[in-house]
Amino acid sequence: MNFSESFQTALFNLFANKLRSFLTMLGVIIGVASVVAMVSLGQGMRAQIVDQISSLGSNILTVIPGRVRQGAGPMGMFMARGGGNVLKYEYFQELRATPFPGIRAVTTEATTSLPVTFARESVFVNVVGTTPELLEIRNFTLLGGRSFSGYDYSYSRKVAILGHTVAQDLFGDPLLAVGASIRVGRTIFTVVGVLEPKTMGGQDLGNQVFIPLTTFRQYLTGSRYLWNIIVQVDEKENIPLVSQWLSDFFRRKIGDPEQFSILNQQDLLETVESVTGTVTLFLAVIAGISLLVGGIGIMNIMLVSVAERTREIGLRKAIGAKPRDILLQFLLESSLLSLVGGVVGLVLGILAGRTMASFSQLPFVLSPQVMALALSVSLAVGLFFGIYPARRASRLDPITALRYE
Repeated sequence: MNFSESFQTALFNLFANKLRSFLTMLGVIIGVASVVAMVSLGQGMRAQIVDQISSLGSNILTVIPGRVRQGAGPMGMFMARGGGNVLKYEYFQELRATPFPGIRAVTTEATTSLPVTFARESVFVNVVGTTPELLEIRNFTLLGGRSFSGYDYSYSRKVAILGHTVAQDLFGDPLLAVGASIRVGRTIFTVVGVLEPKTMGGQDLGNQVFIPLTTFRQYLTGSRYLWNIIVQVDEKENIPLVSQWLSDFFRRKIGDPEQFSILNQQDLLETVESVTGTVTLFLAVIAGISLLVGGIGIMNIMLVSVAERTREIGLRKAIGAKPRDILLQFLLESSLLSLVGGVVGLVLGILAGRTMASFSQLPFVLSPQVMALALSVSLAVGLFFGIYPARRASRLDPITALRYE
């Protein structure tokens, strides 16, 4: 018996018991669907986080108070905030005035929370004192109006740029905010620009008001200390060199290296990718247990099939069928069961993944490699769990099999 005849016989036997074949495939269908859905969800989560981190700027080094330690905590990064107020305004001014190869721009964020009022509307938001370079470095986009100018910064002008959420809460239509006067704390500011909506990890970045750092220090807090110092590097290759230079600079200024940390955006991206990859693998392993259960179900049904068709096997051997023909037929049946189940599971997994992605507001990501792997694993499950029943069928003695009732 050639391969074509064995294949046709296997199809006939599967269609002769449609309900049993479907129930046998059910475990593989659920397993493949679960793996595909979970992996696509994990990849979507990874893609969203990486995209949001990248959207906050490229080639960024951030100096913060305290110490960041890698390798601890559930997210692979543990921050031990122990530096307190160590980043002085004077350090920032010196950095801006000191040229160093590879540094494109230096900016900062000094923050405080204050009520912002227009007419009878008032919201409590983060007010960020910064420089004209921040919006460009952080990839913020203006919806209307303009950014800060060097003149605004140098002369401590009372101008503000509103995040989209703040402008919407105060004015209804964000574009109406441009040119309006608002009260930040007890100080009157003129709105010169409004930003487009922006989020990061589910956090609304539009709930902020940006003002010149010089204005922030003169009219709002007068603090000498900054929340962070942000350095943009011109090329990715220069990040290690600039990072070492910054480390030496702040070690000279602060003294204790445990009082500050330099965050490398690329390291953060790699950490996120590592963590989300581990989570995705964990979800896939859990879902893959269903494939194991489905494989055991295939083996059980194939053993039942061998027992039911013992006389048929004996008859075929008596008229000349070889053990390898019997082995091939039963392996084809188990492989077809798992492969068809894999195809159905793949379709259902894609639909389930898209549905979960839409509900969780994550991008749906499914690579061809994952689909090929899911089908390959389902086929391998059918072959592996079909070997024992097929070998048992091929080794039956024809005389004993013909006398079987």
